[in-house]
Amino acid sequence: MRNILTVIIVTYKTNKKILNKCLNSIDKKIKILIIENSKKFEDKKYFKKKYKNLKIICSGSNLGYGNGNNLGISKVKTKYCLILNPDTCCSSNFFKYLFNILGKNQDFHLIGCAYSKDKKNLPAGYFNRKANKNFKKILNSNKKGLLTKVDWIKGFSMVLNMEKFKKREVFDKNYFLFLEEIDLCKSIQKINGNIYFANGLKVDHLGFKGSVGASIIDKQNADNLRNWHYMWSSFYFYKKNYSYFFALKKMFGKFIRSLIKLIFFYLTFQSQKKMKYLYRFLGIFCSMIGLKAYYRVKKFYKLFCFFYKINSNNNCN
Repeated sequence: MRNILTVIIVTYKTNKKILNKCLNSIDKKIKILIIENSKKFEDKKYFKKKYKNLKIICSGSNLGYGNGNNLGISKVKTKYCLILNPDTCCSSNFFKYLFNILGKNQDFHLIGCAYSKDKKNLPAGYFNRKANKNFKKILNSNKKGLLTKVDWIKGFSMVLNMEKFKKREVFDKNYFLFLEEIDLCKSIQKINGNIYFANGLKVDHLGFKGSVGASIIDKQNADNLRNWHYMWSSFYFYKKNYSYFFALKKMFGKFIRSLIKLIFFYLTFQSQKKMKYLYRFLGIFCSMIGLKAYYRVKKFYKLFCFFYKINSNNNCN
């Protein structure tokens, strides 16, 4: 049964301890494929020796979450694929429950998993707001862990039925980070495909707490980039799936608020908050004018750094 599944984990200089915890939670008889989004995977010999079921591929550059997974998916030869974030840890009965689901030959495109500890964020839901409000009630009532049909799932842990994806470029390559899986769900919904949420598939997800470097500067830079990418991806998602004018309507308020707060924190000499809203503002702006997600606004960004007299050595990379 275990030969029908491949696990894909996309990493980018991931902390050794965190990655070990993730790999230790995976059934030792299941194929694991790590896509390292850089030129070199640190401690490759250590991981290859410890995990005999592991294969490591370096992409050569940071492709982002979606494109990194696209590379991994193109190498998959099994019937199913499980995408895991490197900062996740599967519950002890995760794979037993998963194979029980797969053994029933469910007609699905995607199956989403549940958070084992996070009670604030929804792991799945509906695009309709009214229906989405009732999803917590569905979660609480679904004690047996039965499959629930949903519109979208979170990408920290998701199962793909490879027979449904003849084209192996599953994720939209224009995204770099954030909303790739929601966009994929939207595409599946348009063709009346089936997306399920499995409350019994429990996964502990550290989130970005476990994904960034130890220093304060590393964490601040990571937060800044996340602000940039979330804003860029949000505008692009609305533009792609609805219209450009719909995206403007949804994001214009955030765009103006980011600009106002940027000016306010600049005038009050609050450097960290100033950078946060600079990145948010630029993320929306660059998406509005059609610049790519991995553009990183280098030239445009340096102009802002100069204008606001921001120390380029500390914040403008």
